[in-house]
Amino acid sequence: MIIAITGTPGTGKTTVASILKKKGFIVVDLKQVAFDKNFISGIDKVRNSSIVDIKKLDRYIKKKFFGENIVFVEGHIAHLLNCIDKIIILRLHPLKLKEILANRDWKKDKIRENIEAEILDIILCEAVDIHTEKNCFEIDGTKRSINNIVNCILELVEYKFKNIKKYKIGKIDWSDEILKDL
Repeated sequence: MIIAITGTPGTGKTTVASILKKKGFIVVDLKQVAFDKNFISGIDKVRNSSIVDIKKLDRYIKKKFFGENIVFVEGHIAHLLNCIDKIIILRLHPLKLKEILANRDWKKDKIRENIEAEILDIILCEAVDIHTEKNCFEIDGTKRSINNIVNCILELVEYKFKNIKKYKIGKIDWSDEILKDL
């Protein structure tokens, strides 16, 4: 089973992934794989970021990890892969996300773009557009520790993603924040 850990930059994906790796799980950093395997198809000059060839990345992940018991793939593009069985979207309240991104010395326009993406559920919408709703789950990390988020993920895995209604999509709504000056 290939499980995506995705979310807006700053929501805790990489930290969660490192803990899962320490617990003995196979964890794949999609950004690293994209660079190592030369799956970069260009540069987005406006956003100052690399453009990943999703089809090549998807084929690679599917071929390399097909048949593994549990593999976590981590990155804010993880939900775009077709080979994913389950998707866990990490979420944060926009004010908390702003604080985290500001502490990383991100430019104001980049912070605003990511806050807007979080408010508008961009990653959730993209995930549901590619995968079925029953395979998508959300964890609000706003008031949770990283270890608690990891425990939520382990709970989903332990129960094979069944009957875990508290992580079903649609319960997190930051839309009221769009009218505020964040």
